[in-house]
Amino acid sequence: MPQHARIPRVCRDCDGFATAAITTGTRHRDGTRATLRVTCPTCKGTGHTTPAADLASAER
Repeated sequence: MPQHARIPRVCRDCDGFATAAITTGTRHRDGTRATLRVTCPTCKGTGHTTPAADLASAER
């Protein structure tokens, strides 16, 4: 009997793009831009969420 892999749900807040690089507008001495890395607070940078049932059981 074949086993099916569970497909993790994509985070609906970041749509799977969990980390963004934001340019600050300044440059380093070598000419590269200074950036900030910001992660999605909902999925904490993974890009996936767990089903609501798993979250409810984890909160107990």
